[in-house]
Amino acid sequence: MDRAFPGVEKVAYEGPESKKPLAFKHYNPDERVEGKPMREHLRFSVAYWHSFCNGGDDPFGTETRQMPWADDDPMQAARNKVTACFELCEKLGVQFYCFHDRDVAPEGDTLAETNENLDEIVTLLAAEQERTGITPLWGTANLFANPRFMHGAGTSPNADVFAYAAAQIAKAMEVAKRLGAQGYVFWGGREGYKSLLNTDMGRELDHMARLLHLAVEHKHAIGFEGQFYIEPKPKEPTKHQYDSDAAACYAFLQKYGLVEHFKLNIESNHATLAGHTFQHELEYAAANRILGSVDANRGDLLLGWDTDQFPTDLYEATRAMLTILSAGGFTTGGLNFDAHVARESFEPIDLVHAHVGAMDAFARGLKIAAAIRADGALDAFVKDRYVSWDSGLGAEIEAGNKTMAELAEYMAAKGTPDANASGRVEMLENIVNAYL
Repeated sequence: MDRAFPGVEKVAYEGPESKKPLAFKHYNPDERVEGKPMREHLRFSVAYWHSFCNGGDDPFGTETRQMPWADDDPMQAARNKVTACFELCEKLGVQFYCFHDRDVAPEGDTLAETNENLDEIVTLLAAEQERTGITPLWGTANLFANPRFMHGAGTSPNADVFAYAAAQIAKAMEVAKRLGAQGYVFWGGREGYKSLLNTDMGRELDHMARLLHLAVEHKHAIGFEGQFYIEPKPKEPTKHQYDSDAAACYAFLQKYGLVEHFKLNIESNHATLAGHTFQHELEYAAANRILGSVDANRGDLLLGWDTDQFPTDLYEATRAMLTILSAGGFTTGGLNFDAHVARESFEPIDLVHAHVGAMDAFARGLKIAAAIRADGALDAFVKDRYVSWDSGLGAEIEAGNKTMAELAEYMAAKGTPDANASGRVEMLENIVNAYL
């Protein structure tokens, strides 16, 4: 296969004054922010599925994208995608890529043949990793596309389908270990329901937990050291998915004794589908110490479905980086661009433009967030807002040293609470705007 992105040189940092479309204005991988290089803060990743498998079709039209790696032979197409993926990553200066097992290799007529296909392509991926130093941020298994998963995978009423899903996850985890992936994601695309009339919800949740416990056991058995993630999403393709948002996932992990084994992979577009903001989901995960990684994209709030657009909103990026920095930053996770180009952006170079814009947006968000944190105005305001909890009555309540009756007695004697202070919402928004 000829080069997938001919005429595109390695994208360089040229600074904010550059007018060159394929140049970074803000992403300088070596620039130090809060003591470490940008590349280590952001840990960008190319999503294999949207970049090399999504042809631009939608419910009302067929594929539009020019995909030089396509081939009538599915295995030759799979080989070509490997070359294209590493070409794109190298030209962007991206350290990581993410993939489903079925993104990188096609299914065969049997599970054994499917695994043989996967092994062949994984050998090619490993060789390219050795050549470039680019590695997987995380891997996963596609347990939603094949018709066998029409009723779910771990939650299927068909025990054979559950067993197939377990076999597929086991192989995908082994591949992740072989390729040195830093994590493994579970996304329950069809782990939910269309109708409660045919659903035993309690039993399905038990089965989903059993599958995850089996995965934990297999992880230890094969010596895979990557982080496990669950990716919340409320709906689509099902009416309701059990991993609907960060809070639902945390409750599930607590109920089934899985908290110590999992963190969350938060996606912006999934957050808005759940009726939350991206920052809300990040904050909830961070507050419960389960924030692990991020699928960086955005949705169109006027459409209301999973549009998976490239993230270019500076406010969104800034708010996200404020939370991520406050939580201590990424360790095994990063910013994976789970996004595809617009259907009308059909030339290969459009994929490069999309990644450059998204990388610049988050680089700028990182710098703005760091500046806001260095100024300290937001942190100081929040700290002062809760000052009544730092000593006296508030501290006694937090320590568990006051009973309900004692609090009732306290207020009976005092009569009315101390006056509330203003939340200064507009002032704080103005502070953020000043940095933008």
